[in-house]
Amino acid sequence: MTAKESSIRDLAASPVGLRERKKIKTRQAIRREAYRLFREHGYDATTVDQIAEAAEISPSTFFRYFPSKEDIVLTDEYDPLMVEILRTAPEGMSLLRVVRTAILDTLREILHEDREELVTRMTLILEVPALRRRNYEHQMQTWVMITESFAAGTGRSADDLELRVAAAAIGAALAEAIVGWTRDGCTGDLVALADESLALLERGLGDSP
Repeated sequence: MTAKESSIRDLAASPVGLRERKKIKTRQAIRREAYRLFREHGYDATTVDQIAEAAEISPSTFFRYFPSKEDIVLTDEYDPLMVEILRTAPEGMSLLRVVRTAILDTLREILHEDREELVTRMTLILEVPALRRRNYEHQMQTWVMITESFAAGTGRSADDLELRVAAAAIGAALAEAIVGWTRDGCTGDLVALADESLALLERGLGDSP
């Protein structure tokens, strides 16, 4: 591991503030109850009011944490961390190397702490048409987030074609790894599969951008 990669891993492991931890804890509690209801009654048959009641919150509180029922499945607590990692990436490290270094540790953490939720999430995305449609939109938003965050930290333009293509390719490679893992019954080594997908890109993209 290089010193640059070590600094990224240290940032990924750094604790968040107390207020943010409380918000994350509440979001996770809402999501946990929602996933339980989805498994018991199905996604379409479960209402926001039912989720709020199960999580012991009001519907208005629910919407402070999730704009819609779909966002329970499509959002997580890791995007803000990725933004910080990208904005503070070591000078001279490519976008692909930064993401590859950070995402593998994040995946390991998710699989260790929240594997059941990840399986539920991905299964829902594959099975529910409305979630599949919204997931593609969410992926595009993630590509933009990656591009803008890395550009802000390196002084590059977020309109840089090379950077935008790299971000889209990285997002697509990770999505393909996760979807393939889900279709195979979530039994393989997701971290290895994601690493292999990004390695394929790295051999093709080299250090660009």
